[in-house]
Amino acid sequence: MNLDHVFVCGNPALDFAATLRARRSVRFEMFTTPGRLNAWHVESGLVDAVSPGQEADVEQARAVREAIYQLVTARRLGQEYDRAALTVVNNAARKPPAVPQLTPAGRWTQATPEEALSMVARHAVELLNGADVPLLKECGNPECTRTYIDRSRGMRRQWCGMDSCGNKIKAAAYRARKKTTPATSR
Repeated sequence: MNLDHVFVCGNPALDFAATLRARRSVRFEMFTTPGRLNAWHVESGLVDAVSPGQEADVEQARAVREAIYQLVTARRLGQEYDRAALTVVNNAARKPPAVPQLTPAGRWTQATPEEALSMVARHAVELLNGADVPLLKECGNPECTRTYIDRSRGMRRQWCGMDSCGNKIKAAAYRARKKTTPATSR
């Protein structure tokens, strides 16, 4: 079941924060049901399976997501952290994470929604205290509000991803140039 979750940010916490899309315009919520939230956790590769969740799990995930977004934005802009956002992320990170198990087929990680959310929160804590902080950038697409880790040569990456934003911006720029360039007559 592909729900079109996109993982282009370079860290699960950043991809998680990006599940509320287009924050400055028409917001698009990815976590509309417990099933969609669980699908994100599995598609992210953090866990292999998540036990069925409740609406309260979705509400908690949204709260953690918004706190992560606030903290990442503050860190990227060199601002102080919001205390309430710190509390939300730290409380989620304090919960026990899912524990991988070794099976005859390989590693298998079964999680509850709370365990999966703890893993995301722990990624946020590590990211915001780690070496990738200077590499945090916001997508150059004005409609996109994803923050990503720019590991490109010379830190010249402009978009969260070519498929999601880069091609759209390049195509729009091309159309705009074509519109303003007078047609040559023969």
